[in-house]
Amino acid sequence: MEYKSVVEGILFIVGDEGTTIKEISETLNITESEVKKILTELRKDYEKPDRGIRISFLGNTFKLTTKSEHKEFYEKLVTDSHEFSLSNAALETLAIIAYNEPITRIKIDQIRGVSSIQIIRKLMAIGFVKECGKENSIGKPNLYKTTSEFLDYFGLATKEDLPKLPNLEKPIIEEEKDLYHSNYIEK
Repeated sequence: MEYKSVVEGILFIVGDEGTTIKEISETLNITESEVKKILTELRKDYEKPDRGIRISFLGNTFKLTTKSEHKEFYEKLVTDSHEFSLSNAALETLAIIAYNEPITRIKIDQIRGVSSIQIIRKLMAIGFVKECGKENSIGKPNLYKTTSEFLDYFGLATKEDLPKLPNLEKPIIEEEKDLYHSNYIEK
C-alpha cells in the first residue's frame, strides 16, 4: 500500500485540528519512524514552487497549510468586496455559533450534519467569527465565537438582541397513532 498518499489524505481530512505522528502511526499500523519518513517526503514534495500548500508542524501537530507567499490571493478570494452575500450554509453555521458560543468545529459539524471547516474559515476571514480558546477535552479543539463585526453587520447591539429561539427543551408530543390500525376499509 502507498502510505504516502494515505498520509496526505489524513492531513486533508483532519484540517485545522491537525494530527500527530503517533495518531498516524496507530491509524496505519506502522512505526512512528516510518511516519516521520513519509512526512519528510511529503514536505519535500510540497516545498516545490509549483505547489500551493505545505505541511506545517504547529502546536505539536502536523497539518496542511497554505503558503504565506500566496496570502494576498487567498485574502482577495474571501474579502474581495464589501458587497458580499452569505450563503445559506454560512448563515446556518453563523447562527449555530452565535447561539451556542463558544463552540468547537466538531460540535458545529454534528449539528449541521456536514463538515463546516471551509465555512468557518470564510467567516473568520470576513471577521464574523474568531477563535476564542481551546476546549478542555481530548485534542484540545479550537473554540469559536462571533465578533463585534458580526453584531454590527446584523444591526445588533449585543448578543442578547438575537431573536429568541422557541423552547426546544419540551418534547413535541404528537397524537400517538396505532401503526397497525388503518383507516383503509376493504369493500
